[in-house]
Amino acid sequence: MNIQFDVDLNQQDISDISLILGCEEAQLPAVLSNYAMPALLEYLAMARGQKAFKRGSDILEYRLFLLIEHAFSGRVPDEQTVSKIFQTTATESRGLIRSVISKYQYLLRGAIDETLKDVLANASPESAAGPYCVTMNSVNVIEELNKKLANIDGTLTSIAKKRGSVSTYEISKSSYDELCGALGIAPVTYQP
Repeated sequence: MNIQFDVDLNQQDISDISLILGCEEAQLPAVLSNYAMPALLEYLAMARGQKAFKRGSDILEYRLFLLIEHAFSGRVPDEQTVSKIFQTTATESRGLIRSVISKYQYLLRGAIDETLKDVLANASPESAAGPYCVTMNSVNVIEELNKKLANIDGTLTSIAKKRGSVSTYEISKSSYDELCGALGIAPVTYQP
């Protein structure tokens, strides 16, 4: 079913929303359509009695689940992104993401794995022997990487925050190679 409608926004609204969603003003209609789909799906599920939530937290969790599937291209967003959209603190956003990952873990398995692949593909080796560094603002994604490591081999070195950094994490070479193998991606090679 094709559904189209017009929304009246003034220039300030367009500027503000573009900034929040991280896109150029010219891209806003396309980006907003990715947000409109999960909103409509949420209302349709509610109207059909499929998702008749009683608690506000359940509604927010389901909303974020739908956004992950449609607006975030099947990737788990970081806390800053969730805070911008949901108007929550970083701590509240972290908890919301953690709840969604837990509650919808089977439905989001593909999105979680794709997010982990993206993190590993963007890692930077400090030397041929490692460690690999990743900079990110998502404690939840680091926790998911560590869970995957524990499932592979509990003796592997966990991912830890790099000393003196705000959001840079170190992954040992052996752990990095195992994660890449488990997720079926080629490891990033060191370029001197």
